[in-house]
Amino acid sequence: MFRNQYDSDVTVWSPQGRIHQVEYAMEAVKLGSATVGLKSKDYAVLIALKRATSELSAHQQKILRIDDHIGISMAGITADARVLCRYLRQECINHKYSYGRNHPVSRLINTLGLKMQVCTQRYDRRPYGVGLLVAGYDDQGPHIYQTCPSANFYDCRAMAIGARSQSARTYLEKHLNLFKDCDLQELINHGVRALAGTLPNETKLNNQNLSICVVGKDMKFKNFQESELEKYINAEIAGTQPATAESDPSENIEQCQEGEISQEKSESDEDVEMKSQD
Repeated sequence: MFRNQYDSDVTVWSPQGRIHQVEYAMEAVKLGSATVGLKSKDYAVLIALKRATSELSAHQQKILRIDDHIGISMAGITADARVLCRYLRQECINHKYSYGRNHPVSRLINTLGLKMQVCTQRYDRRPYGVGLLVAGYDDQGPHIYQTCPSANFYDCRAMAIGARSQSARTYLEKHLNLFKDCDLQELINHGVRALAGTLPNETKLNNQNLSICVVGKDMKFKNFQESELEKYINAEIAGTQPATAESDPSENIEQCQEGEISQEKSESDEDVEMKSQD
């Protein structure tokens, strides 16, 4: 098997200025199942597609609660996500113990970025092979953050990561201006429709492979139960079905042609009657 001489560890740069170990970790994110995050002026929502490794196993958990005001969804190596989740929980506990209030979301993400960056600078470490979408609510309002294995993080209004996530990002970009004024149900419906675009042809959304979590104004981080997911799945199905009231355009053309023929026939009959009267 061909090996790159510049990918031996994370501290080696290629002549093109690339760190191959970091790029490999970024590719791991693209192999994970898709997850979507979006926010309105009052709520932040995470929606994820869960996978089962086989028909005999349960679906893997994709969304993890960090604190009452924050949670994460993941795409990539699940074990790495659990390590970062444990770190974030500990940071929130320490901050609440010291200051008696919830940890500000932006400061928590900055701390997480510093931890992830250490793994891109030391030869005895490897980058975390997982991308996170972080949803939180604090005094500044709702937040959606994206973190990358390269230790970069971005404050987003909406984002999708994981396998086939480009179609979801296209949907989010198209409807981005609508999200701010959406109520909670409309916001979730938009997220489910965006996630549905990432599904393989043979896969359908159901309450087993769909996960939805919400945090917002006067609302603690909530993970929806399977019984609560059904109405959002039905709304997505109803939104993708063509309207039955619409007729075939070819039928409309035929009806118009028949109407014109009957009108011409009636006019010719009237002309014949007028001539006979004369």
